[in-house]
Amino acid sequence: MGAVRVLITGAGAPGIRGTIYALRHNLDGTHVEVVGTDVNTEVVGRYLVDRFYRVPPAESDEYVPSLIEVCRKEGITLVLPQTTREAQVLAKVREDLLRQGIRVGVSGFRALSIANDKARLLEAFAELGLPYPRYRLARSEQELIDAAEALGYPRSPVVVKPPVSSGMRGLRILKEGAWDARRFLEEKPDGVETSLMDLVKVLRRGSQWPTLLVTEYLPGPEYTVDAFRGKHLFVAVPRVRRAIRSGITFVAEIERRSDLEAYSMRAAVALGLEYAFGFQFKLDEEGVPRVLECNPRIQGTMVASVFAGYNIPWFTVRELMGVPVRREEVGSQPVQGVKFYRYWGGVGVLDDTPLGEI
Repeated sequence: MGAVRVLITGAGAPGIRGTIYALRHNLDGTHVEVVGTDVNTEVVGRYLVDRFYRVPPAESDEYVPSLIEVCRKEGITLVLPQTTREAQVLAKVREDLLRQGIRVGVSGFRALSIANDKARLLEAFAELGLPYPRYRLARSEQELIDAAEALGYPRSPVVVKPPVSSGMRGLRILKEGAWDARRFLEEKPDGVETSLMDLVKVLRRGSQWPTLLVTEYLPGPEYTVDAFRGKHLFVAVPRVRRAIRSGITFVAEIERRSDLEAYSMRAAVALGLEYAFGFQFKLDEEGVPRVLECNPRIQGTMVASVFAGYNIPWFTVRELMGVPVRREEVGSQPVQGVKFYRYWGGVGVLDDTPLGEI
């Protein structure tokens, strides 16, 4: 296989280094040239890719034409979206781009519309008979209060978040007496825990009351499932998230769980998910994994599965190229017990020239 040129959107996304690593350490030993794009220029991915372009925000009418222009200039036919907003837009025009010779590693628009909406995702799991947390939608102050109380507040904590959001935006754990003097002195604040009335006071200061998803609090460990669905290969790789900061996994471990694999595969087929995607689950008091959300794109820590033998970003590239990966090429199971540790790194730069990477 000759050299391959790939465009990755979201060069400022936390997972950019892992995605580049996956492409350049592929199972075929293929040389990959990476072109990156982002809405900002001050992003680390700019100095990790071979060439970089700034593009308008995904919501702009100029976003798609700008991306097409970059593809034509660079001779790009393969695009991997890394951000939720871009994936949603590109899913809508996926077939139009295909007619122009540009293949995008993203599921269809209907699949993304459900997967990116946490409330619709829970509804889909309910219809499939798969485990999900108890939940309610709240569209007003009183509905929020009623929903929290119905789910056990203040005896038990409850979780509040917008149905459509990413990166922990809008997430709050409602807990009465969330902080005391000991926690104030000993723990770093993460801004997640608050009381119901403190949240209500904040939301009253908005121009319009937002629609919120209110769910029961699940006390157990959290899992992410890295998944790929192609023509010949369908894999799901669970990993437990042992340390999380601002929604980003800092310590993960590959852990075989047949229940998580089965739930992810069944939901993916029902929703019509393709290429690279993932689900997040959390265990309840009885140890039952209940779905939290879906990421219908390359996930930020999907590189952990690469070290376990399942290079999902590269599987996606192969699928887009019309050379689908087969099971016999990758083995029957990922390597169990593989751990992934994220650390703070950086790139030194002078006049846009990288000086070194740590």
